Amino acid sequence: MASKTQTKDIITIKGSAAIVSEFFSYAANRIPFASSILYNRGVYPEESFTKVKKYGLPMLLTQDEGVKSFLANLTSQLSQWLEAGKLQRVVLVIMSKLTSEVLERWNFNIETDAEVVEQGVSREKSDKEIMREIQVIMRQIASCVTYLPCLDDPCVFDVLAYTDMDVAVPFTWIESDAKLIKNPQMVKLHSFDTKIHKVDTLVSYKNDEWDEQ
Repeated sequence: MASKTQTKDIITIKGSAAIVSEFFSYAANRIPFASSILYNRGVYPEESFTKVKKYGLPMLLTQDEGVKSFLANLTSQLSQWLEAGKLQRVVLVIMSKLTSEVLERWNFNIETDAEVVEQGVSREKSDKEIMREIQVIMRQIASCVTYLPCLDDPCVFDVLAYTDMDVAVPFTWIESDAKLIKNPQMVKLHSFDTKIHKVDTLVSYKNDEWDEQ
């Protein structure tokens, strides 16, 4: 009898970049099990979302045209930097709309296989395995927002991209400070790996007054 072997999919730098950049868009926008960064953190109202299915999970996506346009442009630009191996980190920042105080930083650190970028080689990993890893992170995002401090004030969000110094930066992007949180609490989430790009996830957030006492 012949033994069964797990089939592997060929992963190219372009395909890996598409997977990772799409993940950033959905991680910021989605709602697995009625929970997400933007929705459950109260950045946008419930009625501005619509239900879809992605990564085998139920989720809601914003229908705000301004946010949709922003995320579409973001996904396109991140994909270009990922293909070039120039993107080191993406940070989703949630800030108070009234004071601009930074309340949360969702950090996505990226490691890129230099050999793939420099020599154009490919790697092998099944799509199902990658999707399973992403599902774990999405479920963690859904669960961890339930114990993060309440955001009482209206909030806004921004996205920071950490790149190599030699990248061409579009005019729509501007230089920014790191928008750090003083003495933050931190929670490390799972990572996923396409065999070309590895993404590690960490959320840091402002301490409640009760935590400091």
